[in-house]
Amino acid sequence: MNDEYDFSQGSRGKFYRPDTQLNLPVYLDPDVLNYLSIKAKAKGIEVNEIVNDLLRKDIALIEWMK
Repeated sequence: MNDEYDFSQGSRGKFYRPDTQLNLPVYLDPDVLNYLSIKAKAKGIEVNEIVNDLLRKDIALIEWMK
């Protein structure tokens, strides 16, 4: 690796997109994923639907407690 690099010909923000929405991955612990996978399969839905429903209920509870 060089001590210094020349960025004098670089352009700032070339790939910046202000309206871009990032969907970051969420990693569940194996035991939680296993439990939710079983429940999702029994209901015939995807795991992300169950996770989103649980989080929405937690958010509603948090808001109610304020």
